[in-house]
Amino acid sequence: MSFQLRREEILDASGLAAMLEESPARAAQAILLAAGEGEVEAQALLGQILLDGRGIAQDPPLALRWFGIAAGREHLMARNMLGRCHEQGWGCVADASVAASHYRIAAESGLDWAMYNLANLLATGRGVAVDQRQALALYRRAAEAGHAKSMNLLGRYLEEGQFCPQDRATARDWYRRSAEGGDFRGQFSHAAVLADAGHVEEALGWLRKALVGGNVNFLRVASESLMNAQHPQFRELADAYRLRLSELVAL
Repeated sequence: MSFQLRREEILDASGLAAMLEESPARAAQAILLAAGEGEVEAQALLGQILLDGRGIAQDPPLALRWFGIAAGREHLMARNMLGRCHEQGWGCVADASVAASHYRIAAESGLDWAMYNLANLLATGRGVAVDQRQALALYRRAAEAGHAKSMNLLGRYLEEGQFCPQDRATARDWYRRSAEGGDFRGQFSHAAVLADAGHVEEALGWLRKALVGGNVNFLRVASESLMNAQHPQFRELADAYRLRLSELVAL
């Protein structure tokens, strides 16, 4: 495959993302060129591949710089990623209060991921004062915008009646929407609802989906929950969760 790219290909941000799937190294060259040409989507994408080390040497401090350049040009996801870098200490000293300020800017401009990230800080009091009601409002806004992770958390607030009237029927609907949206925690929550209603086979299907997408922390907690489940099929599935957990920990 030729590495020669037409100018219009270099400046086609949507094409760059697709190219990353086909050839990360080739895509990285194109992204570098497009970022240098001033293409803001490419600048944000360059920050991401530098952060991930995808097709290019991993360099979190340089990723932070490119996120800053794109954020300065009002790229909302780059602004959100500046927040993530400051929250996690990627390329800088971790500072949740700085992260919150970046999330807030992007959230106020309508970015669902920023709403979710800011809500997480507000719910736990990291970098900001604890404000569960504001966190709930942000989760609700993000969920209504189609953010699957926020759908699951909104469902949790509604199921437990935390800082809002208890509404288990609506909570179950949000769990279902979260599961269908691809969130592994939403898939686990939806499976629990289905199991309680006696739909064991359907619940098992969602639990298997959650197994594939789940991260280390989720798999650790979920496997313990499944070990104590009423249905023997769920207890058997706990072994698969523990196996997947051990694989991820070993990476």
